[in-house]
Amino acid sequence: MKFIQQAYKGENQWWAYFVTIILLFFGWQFIAVIPLIGVAYYYAGDFETFLAAGNDNFTSLGIDSNLYLFLVILTFLGGLISLLLGVKLIHKRKIISVITSRGKIDWNRFFYAFGLWAVIGLIMIAISYYLEPENFIWNFKPVQFTILVLVSFLFLPIQTSMEEILFRGYLMQGFGTWFKKSFIALILTSVIFGLLHGLNPEVEKLGWISMVYYIGTGLVLGIFTLMDEGTELALGFHAANNIVAAVLVTTNWTVFQTDALLIDTSEPSVGWEMFMPVLVLYPIVLYIFSNKYGWTNWKEKLFGTVMKPIELKEEEFIA
Repeated sequence: MKFIQQAYKGENQWWAYFVTIILLFFGWQFIAVIPLIGVAYYYAGDFETFLAAGNDNFTSLGIDSNLYLFLVILTFLGGLISLLLGVKLIHKRKIISVITSRGKIDWNRFFYAFGLWAVIGLIMIAISYYLEPENFIWNFKPVQFTILVLVSFLFLPIQTSMEEILFRGYLMQGFGTWFKKSFIALILTSVIFGLLHGLNPEVEKLGWISMVYYIGTGLVLGIFTLMDEGTELALGFHAANNIVAAVLVTTNWTVFQTDALLIDTSEPSVGWEMFMPVLVLYPIVLYIFSNKYGWTNWKEKLFGTVMKPIELKEEEFIA
């Protein structure tokens, strides 16, 4: 449980988490949203239209989809910077301590997880297209698609990294040290992660059964983190998931509409795509990671008690 114990190296009182979360929310939802608001007002042309468009997050204003995606990602950059500033200045910890328990970030883990889940994502989309080609429209626009690929690969990892560092890093460590149980930290971060995604239009269309996917995804990402003593696998996995989705398939009812290669025109429904990842694909990925990285002590890492080390040594913990 070395990763969760990183929280003990800095200020770990409740007020530090409270102030940091306030800072995160302010940077994410007030400061970093200014560029999006400015562009939205420009497209609206008048204040009344601007206010009305705010009800659907300005998607009705006809903002270029790539520009809109970039502006939304900027809000997550503001949140990420605010969170890391809180870790550094309020908790007085090294930033790497909310990312990994290793001395440095293991980028090989990141890219391995990214590649594995990207390949699986490609296969799943290919199967969907093969089984029901009538549900898809080819949407290749060379210029728009090229810009989308650049925005997705260069900037979408900012969004996924903010979520992973917040949930699998910062909050996992906080809940773990507060409640002294890694399993409680895993459950809490997964449920909160899922409920925050409840604001997505997918949940409105599909119903709360879609929480099976979101909470299930939070659970598997949390297990990656606890078993591997770091967030690198979760970071790579999450980045691949969102990039593949943004670049290859779009619909008119998901949280992002992009100039992807394919437009899915099928009616929103709860089908095999909802349960296949959680019940089949995630266990397979867990098995692959477990074998590759030699994970042991599952019971201790997932259900064990989080203890404050009697003496924190530099060679054992990151300052």
